Parts: sequence; C-alpha cells; structure tokens
Amino acid sequence: MTAGLLLVAFGLIGVGALGCVARPGLRLGLLVQAAGAAVLGVTGFWLLAEGTTLGSPFGGAFTPHFGVDGLSAFFLATLGAVAAPVLLFASRYLGTSASGRAVAVLTGAFVLTLAEVLCARDPLTFLAGWELMTLLPAVTILAARADRSSRRAVFVYLAITHLAGAFTWVAILLAAHAGALDGATIARGSGIQIAIALAAIVGMGTKAGVMPFHTWLPRAHPIAPAPVSALMSGVMIKIAIYGLVRVLVDWLGVLPLWIGVLVLALGALSAVGGVVYALFQHDLKRLLAFHSIENIGIIVLGIGACLLLRARGADTWAALALAAALLHTLNHAVFKALLFLGAGSFEKATGSLGLDRLGGLLRRMPWTGAAFLVGSMAIAGLPPLNGFASEWLTLQALLHVPSYGGIGDGLAGALALAALGATAALAVFCFVKVTGLVLLGEPRRAAVAAAEEVPVPMRAAVVLLGGACVVLGVAPGLLLGSLRGLAPWADAQPVALALHLPGTGSLPTLGIAVALAVLTTGLVLLRGRRVAAPAPTWACGQLVEPQLRWTSAGFTKPLRLLLETVLRPERDIAVHVQGGVVQEVAYSGRIPQLFDERLYRPVIRSALVAASHARRLQTGRLGTYVAYLIALVLVLLVAAKIGLIG
Repeated sequence: MTAGLLLVAFGLIGVGALGCVARPGLRLGLLVQAAGAAVLGVTGFWLLAEGTTLGSPFGGAFTPHFGVDGLSAFFLATLGAVAAPVLLFASRYLGTSASGRAVAVLTGAFVLTLAEVLCARDPLTFLAGWELMTLLPAVTILAARADRSSRRAVFVYLAITHLAGAFTWVAILLAAHAGALDGATIARGSGIQIAIALAAIVGMGTKAGVMPFHTWLPRAHPIAPAPVSALMSGVMIKIAIYGLVRVLVDWLGVLPLWIGVLVLALGALSAVGGVVYALFQHDLKRLLAFHSIENIGIIVLGIGACLLLRARGADTWAALALAAALLHTLNHAVFKALLFLGAGSFEKATGSLGLDRLGGLLRRMPWTGAAFLVGSMAIAGLPPLNGFASEWLTLQALLHVPSYGGIGDGLAGALALAALGATAALAVFCFVKVTGLVLLGEPRRAAVAAAEEVPVPMRAAVVLLGGACVVLGVAPGLLLGSLRGLAPWADAQPVALALHLPGTGSLPTLGIAVALAVLTTGLVLLRGRRVAAPAPTWACGQLVEPQLRWTSAGFTKPLRLLLETVLRPERDIAVHVQGGVVQEVAYSGRIPQLFDERLYRPVIRSALVAASHARRLQTGRLGTYVAYLIALVLVLLVAAKIGLIG
C-alpha cells in the first residue's frame, strides 16, 4: 500500500507541474502538487514509524534501482512536510506570467528530483539526481530574474557546487568500488575508508553549506523566489546531510577518531560563523541564508558527536547523537521554510526586505506576523518550540563525548559545547533584532504603513508550518525513538536509553509548554479588560523623528566593536561642510566575508594566472600537438624503463 501511495504522490506532483504550463491551470496545478507533496510526507512518516523497507537495497551495480529504507523515508517525510505548504503558498505567490508559470513547473520538477535522490539505490541514479538537483534551482532563479547580479550569483553557485560535486562523485564511486554499497566492511583507518570520508565531507559538505565551503549559499538563496528559497534552504541542503549520514554512518562503519573531531570542528565553525555573519546582515533573506549555515553547523555537530561516540564504543549515546542531528534536520527544515515564506509575504506586501525599511508588520499582517514570530522563536532555540528540543538533545550528546574518551576527546567536546552555547545566545540576539525591526515599532515607509495581509493560501501555509514548530517542540519523543533506530547498530542495543528519552524526564518541553500556558492564562485573567493608555515615546526631549530610530547596524554595533579584530569591518565616512559648518555626515560600512577574501579570491587569482600560462600550449598547430604526444610517450617509456610505473 505504501508503495502505491508513493507512486500516487509522485504522479500528483508530476501532473500538477504539467498543469502549470497553461495560464488557467497555474493555481490548480500548484494545489495538485501540494496535495502530492502532502501524500509524500504522510507516506514517509508512515514508513519511518513502521520501519518498512521498499524496493531494492543500495548496490554498487550501475543499473537504475529504486527503494526506500528508514533513512530515506525520514528525508522523504521532511521533503513532503515542507513542500506541501510551500506549494500551497506558491499558488498565490507566483503570478500567471510566463516566468511565474516557468517557476511553477520547475519547482515541481525540483521536488521530484529531490525525491529521486532519496530513492536512488545505485551510484548512477544517485549521481544523476545529485547533478540535476544543482541545476534546477539555477534555472529557476534565472527564469524568475535574469539581471546581471543574479546571473553572477548563479554562476558562482554553479561553479562552486559543481567543482565540489567532483568530490561527491569520488566518494560514491570509491564506495561502490570498495563494496561499501553492497554491505562489505571496510577496514577501519584504511586509505580507502579515509579517502571516501574526506571526499564526502568536502563534496556533500559544500552542498550542505558547511563552512568554509559555504560561500555559494548566501548568494543563491536570497535571490530565489520565496518558495524556491524555502525548498533550497529547507530541503535541498538537507539532502546533502542525507548523503553525509549515508556515507559516514551507514557505509563506512567505525571511522578513526580524528575524522569525528574534524566533523565536530567543521560543525562548530559553521554554527558560530553562520550566526555571527547573520547578525550583521541588513537584508532579511540574506540574514536567513546565513542562519541556514548556522543550523547546518548544529546538525553537523550532532553527526560529529555520533562519529566520536561510535569510535569510542558508546553506541547508545552515538545513536542518540544521530537522532538529535536528524531531529534538528527536520526542525530546521520546518522553521526555515516558515521564515522564508514569511519573508516572501513581507516582500509582496511592502516591496522591500531591508530591515531598516520595514517595521510594524505584526499589526498590519497579524496572521503572517504571528507565524513569523513563532518561526523566529523556534530558530532562536526558545522553549517549548522545536528548535529548543533538538538543540537540547545535541547538547546532551556533546556532554557525553568527554565521558568516553581521553583528554583530546574532552577538549573537542568542550569546544563543541562552547560553540553550541555561543550559537544559541547569538541566535536569540539576532532574532530580537529581526522581530524588533520587522514586526514591532512604527512603519518606516509609506508602503509598509499601507501593507495588507496576504491571500488565504499564503497565510495558511505559514500557519501550518508554525503549528508544526509547536507540535515538534512539545512532543519530540514521537519521532525520537524511530530516529534512534535509524543507526545501523541500534537494533543490537538494549532499551536502557528509554529513561533519557523526551517525555520521560530529561527533555521537559511538555512541562515548559504547560507552565507557559498557565502563566499566560493567569496574566490575561489578572489584567482583565484593562488596556495600557497610549503615551508618547520619550527621546530625551527631542522630537521623535525617523532619523532617531534604531537601525540594524546600531543594534549590533557593540558586538561588532567586540569582534573587530576578527571581522575586520570596513567604514566610509563622508563629511559635507559648507561655510565652516558641518551640513551632513554620510556613513557606510560593511563586514567583509573573510573566507571569500582570504581564501577564495587568492585561489581564483592563482587559477587564472595558471590558466593564462596554460593557454600558451594552444598554438593551433597540428605539428605542435603531435610533438606534445611524442614527448609524453617518451616520458612514459623512460618512466617504465627505470621502474617508476609498471
């Protein structure tokens, strides 16, 4: 039955995408796609709960095979849970112009491609879907907007992800050659095991947006239409997490300790670096893109803890660490899709996403604003929402890393804990800024003052995702047992971990939710019908003018001054003086992306210099090319003669 439901889901998405080709069928086609995605999500959760496996297992043969196991069922459920509200939102967000219809068709194809990667059971099908998963968002962005800056961002996105994609090919093909896809055991610490692991970390880590391979992400995600941004940030980068878990946890067995430490370090760097750079962004979608890097870092912290604990023989806690990483994968997909869709609604209503050009939207767009507030609280890790639940479980796993190892493990675990704590604190700081500048206060432009609530399907989409944030936060234990069972070694372990599962005492989200509900009800009853009298804002005796309002840069300036040595901010101050009196002071500043300027630019510059030298070989003369071949043959003969090659 579940196999039939999957086919129905894929069929609905495909038929809906085809229906979007014609102008009259756009909205209906997107609603049919949303229905197919909903069926996909329900089927994925059903398969996960039952532990059912469909179709073929993974194999190294290069013939197309498809199947679903527990891990891919979970990611299919995540895809469906996000894609259904996203496509519902798109039914009113996208216009009926040619570009809107193109985006609708390509979005359906994108969802099917993501599902194809998850269902692939052979190297060829997996890698074909992996490459198509990269290309479709690029085409969709260009269909929506083809200005110069967008083309440049798409070029950078394609260049980086395709170059890094070579490492994904290396990892998958080496794993197939070593028999890992067929269940063969690879010797721990062997050269082939390390080569596969490192290639997967670079190739799939780049697609996930792990620092320092992240530089494409804050360029591509903000310029995509809101539904595509939600799918890219909510699901596409999670498919890379699926690949990492499949390779590092499922295929390679127990890895050397230093691989776990490396993954832990990359997770810590991504978590802290992502949230720090997010704090200094002035565009809402770009800020959300950097928060995707932050949350991918938290997920990678859980995977790193899993690898370390597994290497030390702490299989029970390793399984919990993996479950925490997977739970945060789902949680981030839900609240990040909510935030990107909310940003799309704000842009539709006001025409801008500059933080300093919004304000007061909670009063003017109550449904969207309230849902966006829930998503902001969830991504900030506030209880009892879903971001808190998975971050708390990741914290519990990291706390046990030092317990099972030596001084090195203890130091790695302590640094990872510090990184997670700093990330959580800075995320709260960042979203206090966002909610204050976007939802609260007075409108900063006439267009914002005239903003109206978006149509019902767009509101329904964000409300559904907001409700999912609450449910996953209050009752994470509904999924945690199934997620823990996805660890290949979990079946052989006793169920002693039950005392530590949410809902039995260690994760008090339900208790926090009840306490908050009681406290809120009590305060409402105590207040009764009394309403605070309006009063003018006190501004030290000055007139309250727009120039005196808080800005994004002003809010974060103390932290910017504290981190000045690391961030290297750039400032430009222009003073206009007339008649010996200062008339105007213009200030502009920016936080440079250090990885771009200190790592990528020198590499690109060196590559261009090398390419200019290599071009000299292209003389265009046949005789020269024949001479090159003769020289190569002579070198190979000499090498064979002296025994350098066999």
